[in-house]
Amino acid sequence: MQSAWAQPANLKISHQFPGGSIAEGDFRDRLCRMFAADVERRTRGGLKFSIYPGASLMAPNAQFAALRNGGLDMALVPLSYAGAEAPEANIGLMPGLVTSYEQGHAWKDAPVGRELTRILHEQGLVVVSWIWQAGGVASRGKPILHPEDVAGLKVRGGSREMDRLLLDAGATVVNMPSNEIQAAMRSGALDAALTSSTSLISFRLHESSRALTTARGGAYWFMFEPLMMSRTVFERLSKPQQAAVMAVGAELEGFARKAARADDAAVAAVYAKSGAQIVDMNAEALRKWQAVARTNAWREFGERSAGCAKLLELAEQSIAMI
Repeated sequence: MQSAWAQPANLKISHQFPGGSIAEGDFRDRLCRMFAADVERRTRGGLKFSIYPGASLMAPNAQFAALRNGGLDMALVPLSYAGAEAPEANIGLMPGLVTSYEQGHAWKDAPVGRELTRILHEQGLVVVSWIWQAGGVASRGKPILHPEDVAGLKVRGGSREMDRLLLDAGATVVNMPSNEIQAAMRSGALDAALTSSTSLISFRLHESSRALTTARGGAYWFMFEPLMMSRTVFERLSKPQQAAVMAVGAELEGFARKAARADDAAVAAVYAKSGAQIVDMNAEALRKWQAVARTNAWREFGERSAGCAKLLELAEQSIAMI
């Protein structure tokens, strides 16, 4: 096997977010570029990478299957996009389950994170970087703060369980990946959209929004958006190459958390400059959303499979330990 990899391997990294450079742009694209440069350096050119931003290699929803079958080397992708193929993946965008970066990042070494890693490994995936992002709500009309504020509106949630939350609150749900939100907001096909703070900025949703609810005061929308490698590809690498991939991935998690927090604050200034009304999520509103989520979204997730039930149990145990 070693001889087959004697020549430098050029691996492809796909994501749906706007492209930039190591120094500027959407931090998820920056992270991919930083990862590529550092792993290439550590492997002395044994591993090289090509970055494909903006869904330029394949559609966002196609990435999970391509990773599983070895047709794609790596992707930075919202895990909940895989929910139709692997229901356990929706634990990565479960409304009100993760409400802080500290809680989300603690999953990695907690029983819930170890179980999720095991499930993904069986699905043919290796989690290289654990990345969590808080999200807010861009609205074409009034601010969306409390559950009753979405009644009668067309809203994008981002996962099956987030959609159930919105339905229970009286909204009409519209499904789409984050890179399609801008066009839908412009056309009126969407009244409001929940997405990460970084996507609220990078996809320029402020151009069609009159209000923004930020995650500065907390969030019920926390997305697990890892950098992953195909297990098939990972197992072809030499042990030193595998070690380099995992070491760099882990080291970049601190950058991701800092950048995500920075975007939670920066998004308010971007939208205020465009004239949007800015509100912050608060503890009272967060409790209301959690109450709605527990009623059906959490329950239905736990009933979908034994794996889902176990993940939810372990996640709730992690809440109790905080």
